[in-house]
Amino acid sequence: MLYVLFVGLIAGAIAGLIVHGRGLGCLLNIIVGVAGAWFGHWLLNELGIFVYSGFWGNLLTAVIGAVVLLALLGLIRKIVK
Repeated sequence: MLYVLFVGLIAGAIAGLIVHGRGLGCLLNIIVGVAGAWFGHWLLNELGIFVYSGFWGNLLTAVIGAVVLLALLGLIRKIVK
């Protein structure tokens, strides 16, 4: 459980830096990172891309998923306004 939260925190912070240029706060970083890990795993699996397991593979998958999620949320936000 702590491992998931730790990877989520790091992945969410990196994704926040990539998409927004800043972190999102500790709790939101964890939420975005964990959701990104789930979404990234699904997305890469659908695309037929295999990322090695372990800390670095999990972190890479979570960052990719979190960046895509944040980008999609940003697009939806612009469309709704």
